[in-house]
Amino acid sequence: ALLLEEWKNDLKGEVDSINQILSTTAAGDAVRNLDVGEWIASVIYKIVHYKAQHRSLLNEAASSLQHALPNDDIVFNNVLPFLELPSCTFEGED
Repeated sequence: ALLLEEWKNDLKGEVDSINQILSTTAAGDAVRNLDVGEWIASVIYKIVHYKAQHRSLLNEAASSLQHALPNDDIVFNNVLPFLELPSCTFEGED
C-alpha cells in the first residue's frame, strides 16, 4: 500500500506540474508546445514504469500464492484476474 501511495503522489505531482507550465508561457508559444510535449512524455514514462513495477510485484505475489496453495488453478483463475491492471498500452511500451 505504501508503494501505491508513493506512485499516486508522484503522478499527482507530475499532473499538477502542468499548471505551472501553462501559467508561465503564452498559448501557441513554441516553447510551451515543447514543454507540454515533454510533460506528456514524462507522464507516460512514469505510467509505463509504474505499470512494469506493478506487474513485477504481481508476479512475485502470484509465485508466493502458488507455493502456498495446493491448487495452482485457484490463483490463476480466481485471484490474478482481480489484480491485473486494465490492458492499455502507451507509446514506448512493449
